Amino acid sequence: MTYTEVPGVRVPIRMWTDPSGVEDVAMRQLRNVSSLPWIEGLAVMPDVHYGKGATVGSVIAMRGAVCPAAVGVDIGCGMSAVKTSLTANDLPGDLSRLRSRIERAIPVGRGLHDEPVDPRGLHGIATADWDDFWARFGGLAEAVGFRRERATKQMGTLGFGNHFIEVCLDTTGAVWLMLHSGSRNIGKELADHHIGEARKLPHNQDLIDRDLAVFVADTPQMAAYRRDLFWAQDYARRNRAIMMALLQDVLRKEFRKAKVGFDEVISCHHNYVSEERYDGADLLVTRKGAIRAGSGEYGIIPGSMGTGSYIVRGLGNTAAFNSASHGAGRRMSRNAAKKRFTTRDLEDQTKGVECRKDAGVVDEIPGAYKPIEQVIDQQRDLVEVVAQLKQVVCVKG
Repeated sequence: MTYTEVPGVRVPIRMWTDPSGVEDVAMRQLRNVSSLPWIEGLAVMPDVHYGKGATVGSVIAMRGAVCPAAVGVDIGCGMSAVKTSLTANDLPGDLSRLRSRIERAIPVGRGLHDEPVDPRGLHGIATADWDDFWARFGGLAEAVGFRRERATKQMGTLGFGNHFIEVCLDTTGAVWLMLHSGSRNIGKELADHHIGEARKLPHNQDLIDRDLAVFVADTPQMAAYRRDLFWAQDYARRNRAIMMALLQDVLRKEFRKAKVGFDEVISCHHNYVSEERYDGADLLVTRKGAIRAGSGEYGIIPGSMGTGSYIVRGLGNTAAFNSASHGAGRRMSRNAAKKRFTTRDLEDQTKGVECRKDAGVVDEIPGAYKPIEQVIDQQRDLVEVVAQLKQVVCVKG
């Protein structure tokens, strides 16, 4: 579909979904965002739904300002995927051992490594600037200064909620590895700190929604936020890279005889800020639950833990600020899902997938998410599908 334009306050709201199907509270958030004095454009993805401050599934372009709540508290959250040389015929009938080995290699939930992972011992990890990256920790906000040890041990860990590690098959039977995670606790604490700082600033006192408080260009507060933001985005990227290296190592050991090979890893943020230029203007583009989909750029759009995912290539649609959706998007809250669905429902909806099927992940049941096929169909002018994947193993915290 092409987008539908809905009137906003200062800019129109371009929507790659049927506006009538968007919850009222999310539409209210979108109109609030469109009223910000610094806004230059607003694009809404098919997976849009209510979020803190700004909706998940929105792309906000501003001139000389950035809203930390519109980035999300998991700064740099995103996806990584890689195609392997294995095929479905190489996999055993019982995948429980493979799942257990993945869970032993990569801490999940609130878990962390006993000691920081040394990237120099892993395949495919760039280490030249590793020490410089950690040296920059000392310049972050004082509020997180005491978190360094925890941050080093959480590097290379999954987290919980909608984060996952998967072994998938594409339609040709090729095996893929995929994972979804972000900047862990350090990113959340940096986000919470700066959201609080932004709310105190005088220019934000009259906003229609104080959760939309912004930092403006050429101020110490903006400089401090940019420093911490870009560091956290880098942390998230490195976190996924280490997990992917650990995951590849599991497959090498599990399938020694096959001598597993891997293609180039695809990786993309979907909660982040980028400096981009449109129509001759330098803008700060915030993608909260959206990926960059510039012409020819690869991206990953996952569904739920039982429905599969898509590898896509961007079409460079500037009306959407070169963006696409980050996933299927929730159609009900976690609490609503827990009330509506049972573990029996979870078992039925994840049939054929080696994964948790207990009450602790009922809120992640496929039925709580929008149909991924519909979400993909609504953005055919944003991306083209390269591969369709279906998970056979799904690890969650």
